[in-house]
Amino acid sequence: MSDSKSVTRRRGPLAKARLRLRQIVAEMRKVVYPTRRQLLTYTAVVLFFVAVMIAIVSVLDWAFSTGMLTIFG
Repeated sequence: MSDSKSVTRRRGPLAKARLRLRQIVAEMRKVVYPTRRQLLTYTAVVLFFVAVMIAIVSVLDWAFSTGMLTIFG
């Protein structure tokens, strides 16, 4: 008695590649793409966040450089 799960099936490299491609296509069909409005909103949020981070780093850089110049002249 052979169990169907215990039987291993050997596949060639071309068959493996085709299987992998079919799996990729199946997963890509499940993807839900954002609408144009969502995409613009997300882009604006990311750009705003990046601008805030640049401002914080710039202020810290200025503060530390001013402090170092004051201390070490």
